Amino acid sequence: MDQTKLKRPASNLKWLWWGLGSFFALLIVFRAGGMSNSIDGTGIGKKVGVIKVLGPIVSSNSIVKDLENFRKRKDISAILVRIDSPGGLVAPTQEIYEKIKNIKEEKPIIASMGSVAASGGYYIALGADSIIANSGTIVGSIGVIMNYPVITELLDKVGIEFETVKSGELKDVGSYSREVTEADRKHLNEMVDDMYSQFVDAVAKNRSLSREEVIKIADGRVYTGKQSKELGLIDAIGTFEDAILIAGKMGQITGKPKIVQVNKKRPSVLDWFTGNLGQTVSGWFDELPAYRWRME
Repeated sequence: MDQTKLKRPASNLKWLWWGLGSFFALLIVFRAGGMSNSIDGTGIGKKVGVIKVLGPIVSSNSIVKDLENFRKRKDISAILVRIDSPGGLVAPTQEIYEKIKNIKEEKPIIASMGSVAASGGYYIALGADSIIANSGTIVGSIGVIMNYPVITELLDKVGIEFETVKSGELKDVGSYSREVTEADRKHLNEMVDDMYSQFVDAVAKNRSLSREEVIKIADGRVYTGKQSKELGLIDAIGTFEDAILIAGKMGQITGKPKIVQVNKKRPSVLDWFTGNLGQTVSGWFDELPAYRWRME
């Protein structure tokens, strides 16, 4: 009897392992079947990929990576970029904009605007096939502003002096430790003019407007979604749900489209304030040595 009792648990364990193995094998088969239905290219399981751009744009890496992943996925037939941003750093903003423009050659991309899509937030939307905003969305802020502190009087009072060794006259342009020269102002004004011209060209090219038309409204001000529609800065007034339906139609999805959403950490209060949310229109900025500039 002792021997029988010892053998039974081993036998039961054998059946248990066999059952678990069969279960996981079936699970893998069903999972594989489900995956094949969603990427077989026949239209079954076609979805809209949603990528959110929230808060200040401080890096392009994750957004560009997500866009590329959706470009490669066969079950994603259209992409929706949800923008709720006052702007951010210039280079990341331009990289996202260029990525959107490249991908729309293969898949339709819709830009859906939330509360704010100003400066860099509006710039990246320009790369999409269609731009949709709510009536009260804050849109635009086309322009450039540059500022930096000059604290020479304070340094004199404290008794601090700076000795600067430089290779050229403008190497320390924007330094807070010396007075601004006319050469500084000329150089920085040229930079501002060039950046402003780039912004105006991007709007004119993507919104089918003349440079003259854009310049009239590109003085840094923001507009409501309704005003933006009248000015030709966006294509339609609509909600996030409306944008999904439009993306589905452009992606040839029948019925209400399913979405695949990339979840990102929402920006903190500190993130918003460091992106100049309080000024809304002052979002697109870049840190240069001793000073910063931002699109406005």
